[in-house]
Amino acid sequence: MAMMARSDIMRAVKRTHTGPEVAVRRLLHALGLRFRLHRKVLPGSPDIVLPKHRTVIFVHGCFWHRHPGCRYASTPKTRQDYWLPKFAANVERDARKTSQLEELGWRVLVVWECETRSEEALEARLRREFGLPNSAAASPRTP
Repeated sequence: MAMMARSDIMRAVKRTHTGPEVAVRRLLHALGLRFRLHRKVLPGSPDIVLPKHRTVIFVHGCFWHRHPGCRYASTPKTRQDYWLPKFAANVERDARKTSQLEELGWRVLVVWECETRSEEALEARLRREFGLPNSAAASPRTP
C-alpha cells in the first residue's frame, strides 16, 4: 500500500459528525434535551445548538484545538514552523467565536474529545450543566 500524501490525510479528517460529537448528541438526547446541528447562522457554526437553553456546544478535538494539559494535545516534533501557527490560529479563532456568541446572549460549552471517553463522567457533567437530577435520583434501580 502506498503512503498517503499529507494533503490526502488532512482531507480525510472529518469536520462534522465525528465520533465524539455523536457521543455527545446521543447522551443529550437520552437526557431529554433536544437540539439542532451545525447552525451556520451562528458564529463558528456550533456543533450542537440547544435553542431552548440558549446554549451552544462545541465538541473540540484535543489535538486540533489544544486542550490545555491534555496528553492528546501533543505537538508534532517535525515542521513546527507549520504546526505552531496553525494551532495558534485555531485557538484564537475559538476564543473569537466564543466571544461573539456570548455577545449574542448564548452560553458556550466546550466538550473536549477526551471527555467523551468516559460516558458516565460526561453524562454527569451534562446533567450539571443543564440542571438535571443525577442519574441515581433520576432512575432508582430495583434489585
